[in-house]
Amino acid sequence: MHNHQKIVCSVCHKSFSLSELIPARFVRPLIAERIASEHPEWRADSYICQNDLNRYRSLYVQDVLEQERGELTSLEKEVIDSLREHDILTQNLNDEVDDRATVGQRLADKVASFGGSWTFILFFAGVLVIWITINSLAMLGRPFDPFPFILLNLVLSCLAALQAPVIMMSQNRQETKDRLRAENDYRINLKAELEIRHLHSKMDLLLTHQWQRLLEIQQVQTDLLEEMSNKR
Repeated sequence: MHNHQKIVCSVCHKSFSLSELIPARFVRPLIAERIASEHPEWRADSYICQNDLNRYRSLYVQDVLEQERGELTSLEKEVIDSLREHDILTQNLNDEVDDRATVGQRLADKVASFGGSWTFILFFAGVLVIWITINSLAMLGRPFDPFPFILLNLVLSCLAALQAPVIMMSQNRQETKDRLRAENDYRINLKAELEIRHLHSKMDLLLTHQWQRLLEIQQVQTDLLEEMSNKR
């Protein structure tokens, strides 16, 4: 007798018997929140008909799936933004060091580069051959550097004495470049490690969130299957 009592559905506002309605306390909380957002008169003692409940269940599942697709898109956007906003550590250290080099340091690099080339070796060998030939054959009435070529030895000693510190200056600049390059490589590797850890954390959080959503969908599907089996 009580089942034949007519009660109004809080969603469609149509009258149904009590057996055709579902009490609000039996509706999933997330679905009830969706109903309450569209129907302010929805309360804990309200009732909803089966058709409206199934419609909101379908809308909830559809919203969950759309949010999943949207979350994947937002994750991609977040990764791109993070890469865009963070400072890029990779840089050309050679240009940076060269821009801060003084005139003397640049000259030392050029001298060291020329002194360690085959061009310098061949050029200097030619100068020695000409020097020795001129003073050995006595093409001049009085050679300016007769054997044993003391002047030549003096020139060679002075050249070696000047060339050694210049080469050391260039080597010091190269060591500075190597040190800066090693520090830059360390920063890049550290940033890459932190980015990978951050990405792993995001993926773990996303997977956990997806499992929660899938569980909620499964619960809704279980309710539908139970109702279908009860009707049979």
